[in-house]
Amino acid sequence: MTSSKAPSQRQLRAGELIRHALAEILLRGDVGDPELDRFKVGVHEVAMSPDLRIATVYVRPLLDGHNDAALKLLAKHARYIRGLLAPRLDMKFMPELRFRIDTALDYAEKIDQLLKDPAVARDLADKK
Repeated sequence: MTSSKAPSQRQLRAGELIRHALAEILLRGDVGDPELDRFKVGVHEVAMSPDLRIATVYVRPLLDGHNDAALKLLAKHARYIRGLLAPRLDMKFMPELRFRIDTALDYAEKIDQLLKDPAVARDLADKK
């Protein structure tokens, strides 16, 4: 979320509802695109805009190296996916879906590698 303000309970609740429904849709292959099904896309988080009109969906394909292809397919099917979500959710407005790759795992891996660096390990050991 680009806002410096923390998301409201309403935003968090709406994001979780969408995340669960979207994960089920993708898991069951309801989109009907075999190429998208092949990537086995996981939905990690859904961040809602304050007015609940835009849902930024953070995804990650199970197959490494297919991030761009998965994003293109999800963007191509975004309107259809939105239509699949609408009857599953009791929302006044169905938000526009924007798909992004979840980079949290990459960041955690980078931090882990830094902590394993001998110089960093030595510095951390010196502080004890």
